[in-house]
Amino acid sequence: MGDDGTRAEALSTTALLNCLIREVARPERDPEEAAGHRAYRLPATGRLLRVRAGRHPGEPALRTAGGWRALTLARLVELAAEELGRHTGHGNPALPAEIADSRDVMAALLAARAAATPPEDPYLRSEQALLAGHRYHPAPKARGAGSPDRWLPYAPEAYARFPLELLGVREDLVAGDGDASALDVLGAAPPDGYRLLPAHPWQLTLLGALPAFRDGRLLRLGRTAGLAVPTSSLRTVYLPEADLFCKFSLDVRITNDIRRLWLRDLRWLRIVDELLATAFADLPPYLPLASVLSDRGYRTADLGGRDAYEALAVVVRDGLGAHLKPGVTPLLAAGVSEGFPGNPLDGTTPEAALGWWQRYLDHVVPPVLHAGLRHGVVLECHLQNVLVCVDEEGLPAQVLFRDHEGVKLVAERHRAVLGRFGPGTPNPGVSAERGWERLVYCLVVNNLAEIAGAIHERHPELGGELWRRARAVFADYAADHGDPPEVRELLAAAHLPAKANLLLRWRDADGGSSRYVPVPNPLRAATG
Repeated sequence: MGDDGTRAEALSTTALLNCLIREVARPERDPEEAAGHRAYRLPATGRLLRVRAGRHPGEPALRTAGGWRALTLARLVELAAEELGRHTGHGNPALPAEIADSRDVMAALLAARAAATPPEDPYLRSEQALLAGHRYHPAPKARGAGSPDRWLPYAPEAYARFPLELLGVREDLVAGDGDASALDVLGAAPPDGYRLLPAHPWQLTLLGALPAFRDGRLLRLGRTAGLAVPTSSLRTVYLPEADLFCKFSLDVRITNDIRRLWLRDLRWLRIVDELLATAFADLPPYLPLASVLSDRGYRTADLGGRDAYEALAVVVRDGLGAHLKPGVTPLLAAGVSEGFPGNPLDGTTPEAALGWWQRYLDHVVPPVLHAGLRHGVVLECHLQNVLVCVDEEGLPAQVLFRDHEGVKLVAERHRAVLGRFGPGTPNPGVSAERGWERLVYCLVVNNLAEIAGAIHERHPELGGELWRRARAVFADYAADHGDPPEVRELLAAAHLPAKANLLLRWRDADGGSSRYVPVPNPLRAATG
């Protein structure tokens, strides 16, 4: 195994260990108390594992009669599969293959990345930094087991950029909602009777030969002159020249879901956009600047049936220019957590890192609580949906939230809106309890805990001070807004909900069927 394969194996091992430790294993005393290591019991099979401790655990070993025996990724997957089978009562032969695919994808990305030139723009570098992907997913980089030559040209982790395909759709077959007019300037005017529809080239390859190209309902009109840059989500691209984001369908399973623009979500796009605009227009003036990149609308081709309608859809999202304060640079929060050249956390003193964290908390936490508690709009504010905009000193000065697809509406607050399309129609409504659970997971467990982890790696001496600062921000918000019981209970809770991605994939459920497991609440621990 070469260097790329060895590193890919280590990254994949860390992802699986993170999942096992969070969702299944139980801490146990290490018989030998090895420094820098921790032991965990797999309860269903009784096996004892030891791992190198830390934010990114590694070097797994199994306790045997002859002592500790080091585990390869393949052997760790076998042990995990046996544990999960006994734990859940059923098997899943597909997940081990997904883990192997994810490892192979990482190896291919590492090789391609070494031969490519990273973007000069620090924003784009932060978007394309996520080589390891979701650190708490067992197969974060699986790409459907396709040959690398099919997906590498479109991989953000390999610093890809490419032109979009331009299609012409017969005007009577154009469908959509909201304002998708920005798409009309991406290419020359189409022939009379047609409208422009950009398409992701990988998606067109996945779809194969569509009959609509043969009978003239669709035309191929060439490619965009400007290049699209794939962002961390893979299917969303940024067009710098047009200052525009386009989100496409990709018929590939990435983490938990096939990444289509499903009709169940598209029909709510404009409604969610309007509710988000209302919530952020209502932000108290004393809060730091925050806004949402509007998903303005979408366009697709209605060729009969939902399949092509969803497969060819494209969502039009605001660019950055209209939202950014003068002199700030947007950075993907997930990139800050993962690391990239130009990361503002690099080279900081403990005092500077603590100041950075305070500014981050002040910009991210209050808007999320405001939207959720005052307006019943639950942002999916995980690391890939937050852009932290830093000033010339690298300090957070603004935050932008993005992606309406995961936004949820508290049903008790939005019954009339959620009934707009009639009973039985899927909608983004959730109970107040489920909405708050989702908000806490996204904001605290997925977002703040990972940023705090990145700071703690650089400055272990900060320890609990990071979470004392975080607790104070939540407490100050509560004090200024009538002491909502949700925040009071959050600060007192022993545990927080963490999404159980390993169990989710083992049960072959989609991402919308989220289940959670309890993890210790660092906000409560910060009282000491």
